[in-house]
Amino acid sequence: MKAKNLKLIARSKDDLSVISAHLQDSIANLQDIAHLSKNKIFLMQLNRFMWEDVEKGVFRKNKRIRTILKIENVLEVYAKNIIQSNKSKFLDFLAIECNQMPDNSYEMKIIFAGDSVLKIISEIVEVTLDDQGEAWETKNRPKHKAI
Repeated sequence: MKAKNLKLIARSKDDLSVISAHLQDSIANLQDIAHLSKNKIFLMQLNRFMWEDVEKGVFRKNKRIRTILKIENVLEVYAKNIIQSNKSKFLDFLAIECNQMPDNSYEMKIIFAGDSVLKIISEIVEVTLDDQGEAWETKNRPKHKAI
C-alpha cells in the first residue's frame, strides 16, 4: 500500500507549530526559495526528513521527501545572515515562530541553523505544507545534542 503524501494547512499560530514540527531537520537550497511579491506569496521547497515514519514505533528506513512550504498574503520578506547571491548554499531548518503584531499583521520567523532567519510579514496566517512526489531513503538520521 502506497503511503499518502502529507498535506497540512495552518490558519493559526497553533496550526503553524504543527507544520514547524514536521519541517524540523529539513534542508532548503537558496535557489528553491522565492518571494512572488506581486502575488503576495512566499514559496520554499525543502527536503523534509520524515519524522512521522520514524516515530510510528515500527523501525523503518530513514526517508526524505520534497515538500513545498507556501505562505500567502505576504507583505514583506527580510533575510538575516543569508547571502542571497550564494544560490548553492543549503539551509538547515530548525523552526517557525509566529507572533501577532500590534497592527494585527503576523511576523513569521523561519529559523535555520547558523543564526540564519527569514522574517515574513503577512496579513493573516495562511500556510500550507504539501509533500511532492515519492520519498527516498537516506543513510543519515538527524542527531541532536542533549542539553
